[in-house]
Amino acid sequence: MRRLRALLIKEFIQMKRDRMTFGMMVVLPIIQLLVFGFAINTDVKHLPTVVFDQSLQQESRDLLDSFTASGYFDVKNIAQNYQQVTEAIESGKSKVGIIIPPDFTENIKHGRSATVQVIVDASDSLAASSAISTAQMIGQIKSQEIIVKKMQNSGVQSTVTPYDIRIRPWYNPDFVSAFYMVPGILGIVLTMTMVMITSMAIVRERERGTLEQLIVTPMKSHELMLGKIIPYIFVGYVQATLALIVGILVFDLPIQGSITLLYGLTSLFIVASLTLGVLISTISQTQMQAMQLSFFIFMPSVLLSGFMFPREAMPTFFYLLGDLLPLTFYLEIMRGIVLKGIGINFLWSQTFALIAFIIATLAISVIKFQKKIV
Repeated sequence: MRRLRALLIKEFIQMKRDRMTFGMMVVLPIIQLLVFGFAINTDVKHLPTVVFDQSLQQESRDLLDSFTASGYFDVKNIAQNYQQVTEAIESGKSKVGIIIPPDFTENIKHGRSATVQVIVDASDSLAASSAISTAQMIGQIKSQEIIVKKMQNSGVQSTVTPYDIRIRPWYNPDFVSAFYMVPGILGIVLTMTMVMITSMAIVRERERGTLEQLIVTPMKSHELMLGKIIPYIFVGYVQATLALIVGILVFDLPIQGSITLLYGLTSLFIVASLTLGVLISTISQTQMQAMQLSFFIFMPSVLLSGFMFPREAMPTFFYLLGDLLPLTFYLEIMRGIVLKGIGINFLWSQTFALIAFIIATLAISVIKFQKKIV
């Protein structure tokens, strides 16, 4: 017992000295619990919506008020033509498009069925399911109100459904889960491997005692950073290629857009993940710390990027927190190219975000890394 007690005392003293590791073991789980507890919400509301109202009458405005009052649809854009509706949904600015025809009010007043088209971006199956069920429910409620009102006034029960809500799911009309998940899994795999591999790069050199050999060389700090990044870019390309081949052959994954553009933007995401790993490596003192910080980055990337849960359902703070993760933008790129077939004209903001992330993390890494033995 005396030997065991001495060993326990030694371990607690060592734990006390390594304050960074001890702090991560205690603080990080609490932070993750609070973040994910508040951020994760499967009840998707406040979907950005574009409206093309060709009627512009009181009846169409009442219907739109019902959509917004439900809390599931936020009208962000007013379109002047059908093309603008298409562009808003393709670019991702809107998840839902509501198109009201010019004869809408006339059909309602004359007791005919008034058609309303609701276009839903089904590349996000969870958000699309919420939008479709809510739109259908609103149509049923509004129709019931008119039927009851007409029966009270004339005593005749109408057999015509006043509001004919016609749903058009785009990009994944059959709601095949693999089409939604496989592009996201590719991003998750690249994040996990690229960040974790490079997060231990400089720490491993320090622990093995080989960092001194690099310090006495004329190599500059940014050259060392690039030397730790470039070899793994090719590894990332191999992983991405294998994942795409499996997705196409096994899951019949459709690639609607340019494969060249897909590879070009994938390279930016690979570099962004690698620079993030190098930044973690410059901060950490041990490989254990590097692994813990990598896991701390990995979990928010899975849960806040839109991979599992729609970002529209998240509170504003956590929605903005997701904008700090490169995976958030890569998922929009992957699903945009693979499912929607869109080009760089709709993906320039995501591309710029990845480039900015690379520059920022690489600059911080170079500043943090001092070419001397600490």
